[in-house]
Amino acid sequence: MRTTLSLFALILLTGTAAAAPSPVESRKIEQLIASVEQLRDAKFIRNGTAYDAGKAADHLRLKLREAGERIQSAEDFIRLCASRSSVSGKPYEIAFDDGRRITSEAFLNAKLKELQSSYDH
Repeated sequence: MRTTLSLFALILLTGTAAAAPSPVESRKIEQLIASVEQLRDAKFIRNGTAYDAGKAADHLRLKLREAGERIQSAEDFIRLCASRSSVSGKPYEIAFDDGRRITSEAFLNAKLKELQSSYDH
């Protein structure tokens, strides 16, 4: 019985550890969120409403927490949390003060590409 309980506990701990992204992927995700949070010359458009950078970052962190174990990588985060509304399905956009507009997916994929090069060195 003791061996069975120990084995069960080990399986649970192993499953829990596998459920979280690696430390490197977690760091990339937080850096992506920070890149949105630092946008002082832009608004984050979600379901037709503009939000400032701080509110946008808060929303992305909330979606990340809610996604739980489905997020294993920065790519998962972009695809499942940061690209579109889970309510309406509409893409998130970033509107810059100079008039440029870009999807958050494109913005974050470009940021991730920059990050990847710094992790490769």
